[in-house]
Amino acid sequence: MLYPQIKTNYNDFIKTEDGHKIYYEESGNANGYPVIYCHGGPGGGSSPFVRRLFDPEYYRIIQFDQRGCGLSEPFMSLHNNTTAHLINDIELLRKQLSISKMLLAGGSWGTTLALLYGQQYPQHVAAFLLRGIFLARQQDLFWLYSSHGAARLFSDYYRDFNPHPCDDPEQLINTYYRRLTSDNELDKLSAARNWCQWESRISVLHADHTKIEEDLNPHHALAMALLESHYFSHSSFIKENQIIANIDKIKDIPATIIHGRYDSVCDFSQADLLNQSWPASALICVGSAGHSLKEKAISEAFCKASNSMAVFLKGQKSKL
Repeated sequence: MLYPQIKTNYNDFIKTEDGHKIYYEESGNANGYPVIYCHGGPGGGSSPFVRRLFDPEYYRIIQFDQRGCGLSEPFMSLHNNTTAHLINDIELLRKQLSISKMLLAGGSWGTTLALLYGQQYPQHVAAFLLRGIFLARQQDLFWLYSSHGAARLFSDYYRDFNPHPCDDPEQLINTYYRRLTSDNELDKLSAARNWCQWESRISVLHADHTKIEEDLNPHHALAMALLESHYFSHSSFIKENQIIANIDKIKDIPATIIHGRYDSVCDFSQADLLNQSWPASALICVGSAGHSLKEKAISEAFCKASNSMAVFLKGQKSKL
């Protein structure tokens, strides 16, 4: 189902006015329909795997690394690193690449960012393609970090993450955040590994120890743990339930939502609520998958949806 691996056409950096350099890359058809993909985390990064999800003959495939992670500079910087800044970076990228309308795609935290950008700049989004919905509400953090959510399914893994029962995920997140911003390099690395191991272990139906070790690579783990704890300790720098409260701003923009039935990182109810609140959306429930994009059933569903979206976008263009 996936397209063959392809190289980038080019890559570059965009300099922001506040001292960040945002890495971006383009692949596929340079004259094709633009799709901007927002990676997860916060703290993830662009990936060659994402290029395989879009028809390279039709799409102009654009990825970027959010502030503080991937190849963006300064690495692991928290300075001016908020959701509002990330939204502004997408808009800066859109202008830099002379894009008037785009397909806006993303996974996990990338869906949060894509939805928030779309609600601020709906005129520039033709459609959404979203996988693994994360609404970034307090109850979603409670599900992921308390002992009463995903921990009920993975109690042994949760003990490695947090040995003590937790009714207050805010306190747990803040504890990790203090460790990850301390001057103790060994404890910082230990905290990063524990943080990322928890999420990696529960992101798939069947744990892949090779992938878990990749996720625990210090370069990746330190950025992911630091930026996630930074954002989540600040309620993702958005108002509670902001996405659903502002859904009317994008209510007429078509969207395909893909979510694993057994997603333990972002429980299925988030995708279901978004779909029920959004008249122009369609929800694809992948019955044999969890959260990870690299699960075969998820990546194939995403690729199939991107092909269907290409047909839709071609039809829209022909009406103009």
